[in-house]
Amino acid sequence: MGQTLTGLLTSVRAIAGRPGTPAQGRPGGGPDQALLAALRLCGDHLSALAAAGPLTDARRTRLIASIGALTTACSTPGADGFDALLRTGQQALDSGGEAEARLALALADEATALRARSKGAWRLRGNALDALGRGEEAITAYERHLALQQNTAASRDVERRTATLRAAGDRIDEALTLFRAGADTEASGADTEAPRADTEASGAAARLSRHLPAAEARAAFTDLVRLRTAELGAGDPAVRRLAALYAEHRRLSDRDPVADPLLGGAEPIGVPGLRRLVAGRTVCLVADTPRTAEQEQRPGSPLAALIEGYDLVVRCDEARHTAPAARTDLHACTLRGDTPWKGPRWDRRAGARLVFGDPLPHWRLALRSRLVPGAQDRVGDATLRRPLHDPALLGEEAGAGPASTAYTVLRLLDFLGTPARVDLIGFEGPAALSPREREWVGTRTANTDDTAVRITLR
Repeated sequence: MGQTLTGLLTSVRAIAGRPGTPAQGRPGGGPDQALLAALRLCGDHLSALAAAGPLTDARRTRLIASIGALTTACSTPGADGFDALLRTGQQALDSGGEAEARLALALADEATALRARSKGAWRLRGNALDALGRGEEAITAYERHLALQQNTAASRDVERRTATLRAAGDRIDEALTLFRAGADTEASGADTEAPRADTEASGAAARLSRHLPAAEARAAFTDLVRLRTAELGAGDPAVRRLAALYAEHRRLSDRDPVADPLLGGAEPIGVPGLRRLVAGRTVCLVADTPRTAEQEQRPGSPLAALIEGYDLVVRCDEARHTAPAARTDLHACTLRGDTPWKGPRWDRRAGARLVFGDPLPHWRLALRSRLVPGAQDRVGDATLRRPLHDPALLGEEAGAGPASTAYTVLRLLDFLGTPARVDLIGFEGPAALSPREREWVGTRTANTDDTAVRITLR
């Protein structure tokens, strides 16, 4: 990867120039200057990665591949690099980390400069600002996206996120109004020398604003509640209301969530979060069969290259044949038996883990017993534990018999309706779906070949 990274950085510099220098361009015209500026930003990021040492994060490896695709688009006469620019920005966001979020925001700025009416560019900008905790700016970008988006169903998660950010800001405004009203009342009958706690609380209130980055707003809000409680006491009606507003603000903010011991330290993810995770991405469900596992592990095999080309790789249940280090972006499993919490622990690394099961107490106990801290970044919450039979999701009758985990994932992806493509790989022989499940897949099959069954989502 070191040589590949160095070679890519050399190509980027040759096309886009070094920081602070204008791009040379190509005879006969070349990419738009905004694209070249974006490529220079990617070059800066590659340079930082190269200086940080060997790469071990698969997400950053995929970001480098996206930058490579953008570089190719910028160096190919007549190629339109805009889509490659958006994909690189999204991959930067998916990589996690503040540096990657800042890169995504910078690429989004170049994308909106290129096409001011691109709903994808404005959504990327909103997501990047949101990831950086700049909620009010994110709202503005999301509103631009919504104004351009004609398919309202595809933007419901953006609408919900915008409403959540706005509601969090409203809690800050109400808290400041409450504090100022109390301070005015106290000033009318106070001594000439204000207590020190009141002075400190006034300073915390002066720092607090809905326009602050999320971490700074949270710190100022915490100080205000602490100082006001020390000054007036926890039983004061105004303090109780202030504490309630603070709790609501924390609940509405999903940045830096408090670690939940039930979820093994992972971030809980619900329907909106899962919809955002799969939106616009190519997804493959890979069966756990000896033949598939053997081909996937073979260096340079067509199947390994095929699977690596997807944005999200999904694997189901306990792996019996798949290599321990096989890429798994989403792992799904179904709890079965009378004591599902006694099964093997889920120690294979996965970006996100969905656990399907009922009743709720068994599901909770299984998560507490089988999740391994650090083995996943996100865990599906209780809203995703029974998607087939939950009235809020698919709402099917329970009398149809048990469903395979793969079928449950397919139905859930179909309900979300946001992936760009979903393929099944290796679901034949022992891994074949039941007749009822095959019938459902058959009605949505776009094409088949020797390796994959491609289904079309509604």
